[in-house]
Amino acid sequence: MSDSKSTSSNVFNVETVRSLVELMKQHDLSELDLREGDQKISLKRGGQPPIYAAPAPMQAAPMQVAPAPTAAAAPAASGGGEAPASDSHLIAIKSPMVGTYYSKPKPDAESFARVGDHVSEDSVVCIIEAMKVFNEIKAEVSGKIVKVLVKDEEPVEYGQPMFMVDPQG
Repeated sequence: MSDSKSTSSNVFNVETVRSLVELMKQHDLSELDLREGDQKISLKRGGQPPIYAAPAPMQAAPMQVAPAPTAAAAPAASGGGEAPASDSHLIAIKSPMVGTYYSKPKPDAESFARVGDHVSEDSVVCIIEAMKVFNEIKAEVSGKIVKVLVKDEEPVEYGQPMFMVDPQG
C-alpha cells in the first residue's frame, strides 16, 4: 500500500494550492480542509482588509498628533507645523495578512510600485507570501505613491501600513 501512496506525495503541490486558493476566492469560501491519505491541508482566508476604513481615521488629525509627544516631534511641530497637516490627506495601503513583503514578482524584475508611481484600485503594489502562497496585493485606492514604508523581504503584520498614497496626486 505504501507504493500506491507514493504517487499522492505531490497532491498538495504549489499549483494545486494556487488552484484551491482561486476556487476559494471564486466561491467566497473562508476555510478549506482537505485530506488524502496521511496528507492534510488547511487553508483559511482572512477578513476584508481595512483599506476602505483608512480614510476616515486619517481625517481625525488630533488622534494622530496626540500620540507623538517625543523629543524629536516637539521641535518639528514648533518649527514647521505644516508637515503633519500636509500628510493628513494621505491614505495608507495596509497589509491584508501576516507574511513576507516582496516589492517585485521575481528578484531581477522591476518593482510593482515605487515612490512617484500612480496606482489605481486594480494596480498590484506588492506580493505577500503567507504559508508558501504568494498573494498579489492590489492598491484598492487611486493616487500617487508618496512613501514606501516596508523593505523587500521584510515581515508584515495584518493591518500594517505598507504604502502612503496621495489621492490628489
